[in-house]
Amino acid sequence: MTDSGVSPYGSWLSPITARSMVADAALPVSLWHQQGRMWWTESRPAESGRNALVCDGRDLWGSVSVRTRVHSYGGGAWWPDDADGVYASDDSDGRLWHIPAEGDPRPVSPEPAFAHDLRYADGRPDRNGTVCVRENHLVARQSGGEEANEIVRLSADGSGEPEIVATGADFYGWPRPSPDGQRLAWVQWNHPNMPWDQTELWVDGQCAVSGIGSVVEPQWGPDGRLYVVSDHKGWWNLYRLDDADLVPVFELDAETHRPAWVFDDPSYAVCDDNTVAVAAMRGSLAELWAIPPDGSEPRLLDLPWTSYASVRAAGPHAICTIVASPTEQPTAVRIDVADGSHEVIRPPARAAVDPGYLSNPRPISFPTTGGAEAHGLYYPPAHPTAQAPAGEKPPLLVLGHGGPTGAARSQLQLGIQYWTSRGIAVVDVNYRGSTGHGTAYREALQGLWGVSDVDDCAAAARHLVQAGEVDGDRLIIRGSSAGGYTTLCALAFHKVFAAGASRYGIADLAALATDTHKFEARYMDSLVGLYPEEAEVYEARSPIHFVDDFDAPMIVLQGSEDVVVPPNQAEMIVAALEQRSIPVAYLLFKGEQHGFRQADNIVGALEAELSFFAQILGFDLADNIPLVPIRR
Repeated sequence: MTDSGVSPYGSWLSPITARSMVADAALPVSLWHQQGRMWWTESRPAESGRNALVCDGRDLWGSVSVRTRVHSYGGGAWWPDDADGVYASDDSDGRLWHIPAEGDPRPVSPEPAFAHDLRYADGRPDRNGTVCVRENHLVARQSGGEEANEIVRLSADGSGEPEIVATGADFYGWPRPSPDGQRLAWVQWNHPNMPWDQTELWVDGQCAVSGIGSVVEPQWGPDGRLYVVSDHKGWWNLYRLDDADLVPVFELDAETHRPAWVFDDPSYAVCDDNTVAVAAMRGSLAELWAIPPDGSEPRLLDLPWTSYASVRAAGPHAICTIVASPTEQPTAVRIDVADGSHEVIRPPARAAVDPGYLSNPRPISFPTTGGAEAHGLYYPPAHPTAQAPAGEKPPLLVLGHGGPTGAARSQLQLGIQYWTSRGIAVVDVNYRGSTGHGTAYREALQGLWGVSDVDDCAAAARHLVQAGEVDGDRLIIRGSSAGGYTTLCALAFHKVFAAGASRYGIADLAALATDTHKFEARYMDSLVGLYPEEAEVYEARSPIHFVDDFDAPMIVLQGSEDVVVPPNQAEMIVAALEQRSIPVAYLLFKGEQHGFRQADNIVGALEAELSFFAQILGFDLADNIPLVPIRR
């Protein structure tokens, strides 16, 4: 095959290879502006997925990977001190260290008896030290129960025992000292709630707001006023706490928060002059607003990006943030929100891709079951020179995101362009339960996980077939984690798809209910029902019990050290498919957890999926990649 002329869909030659996606693929993860310096972490697949700590372009901590495993998903693994350094968690053992901009790192937390027995996240400088969330697994080791989550205060030099500030709730997040150090706000919640369900805002050791839904992301302004995000009016919007009242600051039919699967990914910032910058997501598109300190009308900034993450204050009327667009990879920038001017702090490490190979996503809405409407982003095939034979329609890859509260986002994702530049259309589905369409849409999946999300993915495929966009005989579906569960359910309970790919997907809900980590131990109470009281519902929604209904080939990919969805989930479904002689491929990646971070594994997983789909759907590949073995 060549990169020009007439070639069947799927057989186009593309420069977006799996290897090119991880070569020089360091991407900014989070960033801070502090005392005139810019700090950030960047994920480096070529260094076994290490999160490197960088200050003004300099690596500061040797080969250490900055990461925390609190809640298993982590996030908030580092934060600034009150001078010229940061506190950071060493992923090798979970210990917290102080890293100055100049000088040697020193430990702040006690050395754990066992690696990751004591885990730290989401802190801020406080009283000559730091206050943060701690997850204590030593308690679980000693008692056999759950680990203890709490808020602790540690001294900057590591002296003395950590002071426990708050304990007794199942979970804590966002401990935030006031600018004068005299007050402390935080958020806490208890089983069976997740942080997007019901939370409590605590201030100065007293509950300030509760019983109104999800109250999250407290931040103090320089003037000592406390801001918070709440969804009690149907959207995650910004409020200010006035005594016990939440006073609206920014109200819009858009989301100013993303579900807190990870710590400390703020969607707004209070600048040094009390200007507030808010990143608001409408469906899959984000926009940036500025709220002047005098309380006048918010202004929508005319900026070229459609995605914002890690929004932080960076001086008077200025923020730093990680931005992206459908044609621009994640980039760290500093934005003056007074006039919209901006400068690049950390450009993309990868070379730019010829725009001719990039598919520009189109938002779509379509009818689904129950008279409802669902949403997604549709990516048609794109190539500057190749074209398909007359009359041929492309295969369609349906993507079900994780969470299931995640969302398709309008930003350049080479993992999607990998498919479209080869002639395979993609639809990234925002099924019911997704974020970006309000609280009611996000909660529409409660009690219906494994039903409505699957219906919506099937409806997206049917919609595009009926619109004449894609080939109805070559529909495939792929997902990771919760999206992997959606994939398995789609193949078990629908006859829409010709093949599927599940990455660390859930095959048995009952097994997950009795064998998962604390953070999600009760999540399925709302998504499915109480267990074991409603065991029959769990069985009815578990693909493992319906292997006789599988007739579509599948590739299954799994990390060997995944504690969120353990490998036995993948192995059960593979064994069942083999027993029925359904074509199946299985790849177990040693050392990987929930998600693939090592370069070779990222490459191996993507190439295996492409090889598998080519073999099953019967199109030749222009790529010279290994042929994944298929058990038949």
